[in-house]
Amino acid sequence: MEEIKWTAVLKPKNKLFDFHLKEVWKYRELIFLFVKRDFVTKYKQTILGPAWAIIQPLLTTLVFTFVFGNIAGLAPGGIPSFLFYLCGNMAWGYFAGCLTGTAGTFTGNAAIFGKVYFPRLVSPIANVFSNPINFSIQMLFFVVAAVIYWLIGQPLNVQWWYLLTIPLILLQMATLGLGLGIIISALTTKYRDLTMLVGFGVSLWMYATPVAYGIQTAQEHLSSGLFKVYMLNPTTNMVELFKYAFMGPVGGSVNWLYYGISWILTLVLLFIGLMLFSRVEKTFIDTV
Repeated sequence: MEEIKWTAVLKPKNKLFDFHLKEVWKYRELIFLFVKRDFVTKYKQTILGPAWAIIQPLLTTLVFTFVFGNIAGLAPGGIPSFLFYLCGNMAWGYFAGCLTGTAGTFTGNAAIFGKVYFPRLVSPIANVFSNPINFSIQMLFFVVAAVIYWLIGQPLNVQWWYLLTIPLILLQMATLGLGLGIIISALTTKYRDLTMLVGFGVSLWMYATPVAYGIQTAQEHLSSGLFKVYMLNPTTNMVELFKYAFMGPVGGSVNWLYYGISWILTLVLLFIGLMLFSRVEKTFIDTV
């Protein structure tokens, strides 16, 4: 009798750091199928379709320009307020999309997880990969808006060499969103209250990040000690470097020390998230 050769053998994970990343790589085609599914599902049965990727940040930018720029006077001078807020909203929207989408991994995919086996990390990774599609659409809109302002004589101070850091910034935002998202996702299998707090928490976090105002405003109104704590917020350094690349020192700033610290915090949170995710995925189907 011919011996049966199995293509895959499922074994319980006994090691604390057993993430099965090689297995995730084998399922890379499934990741891209999930990316396609998420994008199609998001805009299915909508009249405007992918145009919502532009409409949402556009409306938010208009509100920020009117309220924080014109009424509160928080926008820095020397650059168009609309571009300042559009740039910040693009960066924050990308990070928030990675975080909130990943945070619902277990609860949102419980039906699939209970029927078919595949590495559970495939789902949050697919969510992170789907966000660059919307970001690319928004970036195209931002470039068009910047060119229009340039044609009418508005000052732009693009830091061309720093544009090369944009992929690195996006990678860090995706990594931080993935790490925090899977931590929240693992905890929500038992504590559903966290699901209600994610959106609210992300909104509060945005105001602790220089999106609605320039970092100079925070520096002026905070003591030196509180400002150092403020700078330890990893999203502060990512958003500031992102804005600096497009608008120079007027719109953003660069502090490589704090940016390096933000990378350390990002990797630590990702590692904690992977450990927690690996432990919870063994029994989550019984509690979701």
